[in-house]
Amino acid sequence: MTASTDLDALTEFFDRYGVALTAGDVAAVAGCYALPGLVVADSYSFSFATPAAVALSFVGAAPDYTEHELVAAHAAIEDVHPFSPLLTEVAVEWEFLDSQGRHVPGERYRYVLRRTDEGFVICTVIRVV
Repeated sequence: MTASTDLDALTEFFDRYGVALTAGDVAAVAGCYALPGLVVADSYSFSFATPAAVALSFVGAAPDYTEHELVAAHAAIEDVHPFSPLLTEVAVEWEFLDSQGRHVPGERYRYVLRRTDEGFVICTVIRVV
């Protein structure tokens, strides 16, 4: 697989993930994760071992997207670093649009993704300040 194909596949994955996030589709969000998975930030870390646990961790985010009228999310891929043929680290800055078409700044994350027969899944999310 070529680097451009990898970038296309990563873009498609993050597009699908962004749609699930802004739609509040926690089942689709959960389907984007490998199990067990890990989330790491400055003040907390948590892991999850079931799709229900992933979904539960994102239930609280859905009202934030609704409150801010966020209707679209775009992952601007800043850097891609393959660790192995199946593991890749991806640096992303999320950009959002609200219902009025205004740009809403997002946050930066680093994701460790695993390539599977079905596509990429998230193994670890690290919030970057």
